[in-house]
Amino acid sequence: MRGTPDTEQATTFSLVQDPLLRLQRALRLAPRAGFGAPRRAILLALVTWLPIMVWAVATGRLQPGSGPENLLRHFGVHVRCLLALPLLVMSEPFADRIVGFITANFLQSGLVRPEDRSRFDAVIRSVERWRDSWVVWLALAGLVVLTTVTGDLRVKDADVVSWAQTPEGRGFGGSWFLVVVRPLFLLLLIAWLWRLLLTALLFRRIAALELQLVPSHPDRAGGLGFIEQFPAAFSLVVLALSSVVSAHLGHQVLAHGVHVTQLKGPMAGLAVLLAVIFLSPLLAFSGPLRGVRRRGRFEYGTLAGRHARGVHARWVQGRPVADEAILAAPELGAAADVATLYDLGTRIRSFPIGKTSLMAVLVPALLPMLVVVSLEVPLKEILLKILGAIA
Repeated sequence: MRGTPDTEQATTFSLVQDPLLRLQRALRLAPRAGFGAPRRAILLALVTWLPIMVWAVATGRLQPGSGPENLLRHFGVHVRCLLALPLLVMSEPFADRIVGFITANFLQSGLVRPEDRSRFDAVIRSVERWRDSWVVWLALAGLVVLTTVTGDLRVKDADVVSWAQTPEGRGFGGSWFLVVVRPLFLLLLIAWLWRLLLTALLFRRIAALELQLVPSHPDRAGGLGFIEQFPAAFSLVVLALSSVVSAHLGHQVLAHGVHVTQLKGPMAGLAVLLAVIFLSPLLAFSGPLRGVRRRGRFEYGTLAGRHARGVHARWVQGRPVADEAILAAPELGAAADVATLYDLGTRIRSFPIGKTSLMAVLVPALLPMLVVVSLEVPLKEILLKILGAIA
């Protein structure tokens, strides 16, 4: 059910209408209304990748016979410019829409009590103040600049820019990558981690309200099942991160003779780490869910007991039932329906994490790793093994 205009205004929340997007609008990189994400993604890819490629062509760094460190073998450069950076930009409208729907649904679903309406609105406004803080964003930008300026690039990034080394030192292509491409990627990555932290803060403060959770809700999450859609807001961010790391691993396989079997540990660790990071905001609701689960065991145990005793007294013992109303209640129906109600009310999940939320993180995390594995193992064989495991 849609709310009143005042309700709509109070529950509107945008995760990405922050100073970073406003700065891009001021520079006319983004439209005044909307995001213009595809246009910005293409522009960012061209600005970061084309100068490197022009320099590489001019200096012969794309020749297959120019040695093991030619630019074509350094997948990380191409993945950052052509895939990761555009994905981080394209994530904006998806995250904004999904998080906005989830936030609005707390009121529309009746989870927030009418008397807590003003508190809910205050929660939204408080998180927006953090989102809009120029102090925070200047600190994030300062961190990127500090990392770029003070980092020991010659040692730390020797392998990353080995393709750009010339007799005179590091060539223009390597400098462009270190001074432009990496800082832009780091800035957008930190921005998304900050947005993830903001969402965790939002969920934690909403969970602190006395939500009207129902133990017998069919979603087995007290009515919070809709928040399982949250990780999908960050799926493209996960894909971008996994792609960058996988590109580095792929370079190790092709250029340095590392076997894929040696990378199982790092790849598994990366998948687990990404799942923990991007599912963690949902844990804010674990406390309320555990509480309603305990309450459901008492309430629905009592209800089922009253109904079962009445059925036993009337139909087994053949005596009148004092609590006649519970047997005649149409909401309860037959004994089997009461058993189902009891099962729903007592088996509520402690965490609002299910297949939907897991797949939204694990699929984009594993796809780039699948490409790395296919460098040694034929993709057809990998798919057959996966299908066999599923079947």
